[in-house]
Amino acid sequence: MHLHGYDFYVVGQGFGNYNPKTDPLKFNLVDPPQRNTVIAPVSGWVAIRFKADNPGVWFLHCHLDDHLAWGLNMVFLVKNGHGPLARLEPPPADLPKC
Repeated sequence: MHLHGYDFYVVGQGFGNYNPKTDPLKFNLVDPPQRNTVIAPVSGWVAIRFKADNPGVWFLHCHLDDHLAWGLNMVFLVKNGHGPLARLEPPPADLPKC
């Protein structure tokens, strides 16, 4: 799994189905590894954490082409935040129209 535009923290992973009642109790929220790509266990799951402070449209996907066709991808739409470093600049006035 790869996320464009961000590094993320891998706070947990496991085999089988994710259990929202018991699996979060095992999350590493103290010193999780920071990555931009992680390998999910076969028939398993990965929990990631990141601060969505980079405005834009960012692709989260698997690097196996077959998985793209199966829908194993998504897009995060991150809106502008507060301050100049968390905002997209507007397009130039002379940008040609489509």
